[in-house]
Amino acid sequence: MSLMQTRTDALRLDAVRKDFGDRHALDELSIAIAPGEVYALLGPNGAGKTTTLNLILGFLQPEAGRIEVAGIDVGRDPLGARAKIAYLPETVMLHPSLSAIENLTYFALLGGRRIDAAQARDLLSEAGLQPEAHARRAAGFSKGMRQKVGLAIALAKNAQLLLLDEPTSGLDASAANDLSQGVRAAAQRGIAVLMATHDLYRVKDVAHRLGILRAGRLLAQRLTAELSAAQIESLYLELLASQDAAAA
Repeated sequence: MSLMQTRTDALRLDAVRKDFGDRHALDELSIAIAPGEVYALLGPNGAGKTTTLNLILGFLQPEAGRIEVAGIDVGRDPLGARAKIAYLPETVMLHPSLSAIENLTYFALLGGRRIDAAQARDLLSEAGLQPEAHARRAAGFSKGMRQKVGLAIALAKNAQLLLLDEPTSGLDASAANDLSQGVRAAAQRGIAVLMATHDLYRVKDVAHRLGILRAGRLLAQRLTAELSAAQIESLYLELLASQDAAAA
C-alpha cells in the first residue's frame, strides 16, 4: 500500500519525479507531513529542494507521481491547493512606504482575510517582531524583520501548509532564533511546515523530522529528537560523501 493510501496529512508527495532534459531533478520522492509537524528538507545546492517547493506550489508539473495539499491534488487543482499554502521565500518583499501593520493588513486582504490593527499586532508579535517595530515603515527593516512580517502574513492566511525556502539564510543568531520561535508558533496552530534549509543547527532546534536530499533522491529520513546536532551533521556529511564516492 502506498504512502498516499496510508496517511492523512497536510502534505503528501508520492513517488514524484521531475526531469529537466536528461537530468532527474527529483527521483521517486515520497514525503508525508502531518498537521503541526515541522519537516526540514536538507541538501546541497542542486539537490532538488527548490524544485520540490515549486512542484508543491503548482509552478512546475511532475513527470510522474502525485502531490496533495490538504487533500487537494495539486495537478488537478493547483489554485485550490495553493489557497491552502503560505510561502515564505528567502527574501521577503514588502511595501517600503508601509508599516509592518499596514503591510500585514494589506497582504491579508489580498488573501481574502480582513484583519484590524489589533489582530495585526498580535500576529506580528507571534511571528517574533518586536512591538516597537509594528508601526515603523518597512523601508528600514533588516532581513530578519522582513522575514518575521512575512511569517505573520503566512499566519494571517490561516494556511494548512507553510513552505519556507532557506528561512535563516543571512540572519544573525538572534534573528534566526526569533524566526525559529515563529515557526514553532505556526506548528502549534496545527500548520504543517516544510522547511528547505542548509542550517543544520536550526533543524535540531525547530524540526520534528528531517530528510536528506541529494541529486533528487531522498537518502534518509530521521526523527530529530533521536539525534543531537552533531549527529545530524555527521549523518548529513556521511551520506553526501557516500553518494559522491558512489558517483566517482
